[in-house]
Amino acid sequence: MPPNAKHGRVHTSTITVAVLPEPTAAELRLAPGDLRWVTCRGSGPGGQHRNKTESCVMLTHQPTGLTVRCESERSQHQNRETALALLRARLHAAEVERGSAARSADRRRQVGSGMRGDKRRTIRCQEGVVVDHLTGRTWALRAYQRGEW
Repeated sequence: MPPNAKHGRVHTSTITVAVLPEPTAAELRLAPGDLRWVTCRGSGPGGQHRNKTESCVMLTHQPTGLTVRCESERSQHQNRETALALLRARLHAAEVERGSAARSADRRRQVGSGMRGDKRRTIRCQEGVVVDHLTGRTWALRAYQRGEW
């Protein structure tokens, strides 16, 4: 009996175990038909060049509806490259978020809350007893440790 136990109670711990699949790196491919390019004049300071050239690029990924606007560079070609890289990054982040939400839900389903009501087995070493709460079976602790269950 531990010295800090009162009234014969022994404090116990609860652990949870989940078996999850290993995530794989997926390559993000964008079909040219899924992209809608729109050019327009950029806003902000820049004088006559800014007001007369269509250097701003808006890129929309039609299957998801995600839109990116890029007007940071002076050239439309540079803005197109930047917008495409930004769209890829945002789509990848959304895909990773979906995958992590699915894994999190899978883990919650397997593990439960980790509270006392979710317990599967109770091992009482002082009494030499193991109780399986799912089947209702009881074993001697020594037999359980030998794998005779």
